[in-house]
Amino acid sequence: MTTETQAFRFSEFGASEVLDFKTRQLPDPAPGEIQIRHLAIGVNYIDIYHRRGTAPLPLPSGIGVEGVGVITALGDGVAGFAVGARVAYVGGPPGAYATHRNLPAARALALPEDLDSREVAALVFKGLTVEYLIHRCFEVKRGDTVLFHAAAGGVGSIACQWLSHIGATVIGTVSSIEKAEIARANGCRHVILYTQEDFQARVGEITDGKGVDVVYDSVGAETFARSLDCLRPRGMLVSFGASSGPVPPLDVSALSAKGSLYVTRPSIAHYTADRAEYEAAARNLFAAIGAGVIKAAGITTYPLSKAGKAHEDLEARRTTGSVVLLP
Repeated sequence: MTTETQAFRFSEFGASEVLDFKTRQLPDPAPGEIQIRHLAIGVNYIDIYHRRGTAPLPLPSGIGVEGVGVITALGDGVAGFAVGARVAYVGGPPGAYATHRNLPAARALALPEDLDSREVAALVFKGLTVEYLIHRCFEVKRGDTVLFHAAAGGVGSIACQWLSHIGATVIGTVSSIEKAEIARANGCRHVILYTQEDFQARVGEITDGKGVDVVYDSVGAETFARSLDCLRPRGMLVSFGASSGPVPPLDVSALSAKGSLYVTRPSIAHYTADRAEYEAAARNLFAAIGAGVIKAAGITTYPLSKAGKAHEDLEARRTTGSVVLLP
């Protein structure tokens, strides 16, 4: 027996027009899978990388890597879940831009009853990204100084709240006065308008020339080289995106010359591949949401059918905070 779903797929890489939205037949969940009806779907920059081919997928493909939904069916061998339960997920085969989908049960996370579906959809992928970035990739501690690029974006907004709660001094870069206000509201002690100021020079002024402990850089080509020069000796640059284009090749000998620096290019896939680690990260995130440590301020919602418009607005940097599709 099959279920009807309205879902996006794409058969070639390109602009948002390659996304094809139509009614499709969804088979029963296979062994080890669950079937869910989406309540809310998160939009992330990785979706744009998938669509463009920057992070290519085998085609044709679904799109979208996170959501919140209600379980409607269980495949053989699935334990620990029940029909009617609410779950969130990150990862698995792309296909979140759909009213219904099948999902490996290993990617599903039971949701606490007191958490709002839209807020979780706005936070779970970005929140789990922030969780591994600031707790496991580089463990930020009270008193550390952090430079976070794109501080008013989806990941940046969450990170600045969490980092401020930890007790770190957060320096954020933004592109506009409006976004500067958002960054300050989310806990940035210092905000640099990089369209008007040299962020490297400002970081030097703020830190009295000492540099920061860690830089989180999702911008890529425009910021990478100067980000290295913002670090203290033995500091770390965490490169986790490339919204301005790919990072040029790096001469690793430069890391020694600049202070025995560390550079890492992490992926959430490698930080959530182990089920126990994935669940522990989710517990940490859900507890932070429940306690009000982090909030999804300024959620922008689009109907599921307008996913292409959501992509266009995100690419043009017309959004702040998180973007959520509603079936």
